[in-house]
Amino acid sequence: MSVLDLSRRLLALSQTGLHFSQEEYDRERYREMAQIAGELLALESGLSPEKLRAAWQVEDGYATPKIDVRGAVFRDEQVLMVKERVDGKWTLPGGWADVNDTPSHAVEKEIEQESGFTARAVKLAAVLDRNRHNHPKFLYHVWKMFFICEITGGDFRTSYETTDVKFFPIDQLPELSTGRTTAAQIQRAYQHHLERSLPTEFD
Repeated sequence: MSVLDLSRRLLALSQTGLHFSQEEYDRERYREMAQIAGELLALESGLSPEKLRAAWQVEDGYATPKIDVRGAVFRDEQVLMVKERVDGKWTLPGGWADVNDTPSHAVEKEIEQESGFTARAVKLAAVLDRNRHNHPKFLYHVWKMFFICEITGGDFRTSYETTDVKFFPIDQLPELSTGRTTAAQIQRAYQHHLERSLPTEFD
């Protein structure tokens, strides 16, 4: 395991321990565990331990992975992509799932917000651990859910998160925002689009 993996695990144990423990001696140990994890992360990232702990500790309770949903929409051997305002690179539309949303509604909402198209989720192609699929390092542990979706209406429109919306040929993808989507994930999603009977992939 990398320093990031170990630090993330320490932070999760600290958060969960503080949630369940009422004994002040134990709580002090969990707070120290978070401090050590923050210092380890600071050595790797160059950011301050305080800033890293603050980014992590936006919620309390039992620590669980965050959920990122991505919608794969295909038309005439092309894939719908949006250009991220943050890094100027391209990705499948998507983002964090919101509380009280179902997974399918979350991805349909993200597609409409980021691209202008309304869509219907028709298949869950994959549930992937972000750590295992060649994404850049990231503080949080994330599960990524990839849905095959079909356009039901709407038209090209950018948003406060996106600066462009286009369809690209599967074999001519633009520069990707690899923290969000990789070329291999788009290719696998395309196979699921072509063969709807393929089983959902995971891990």
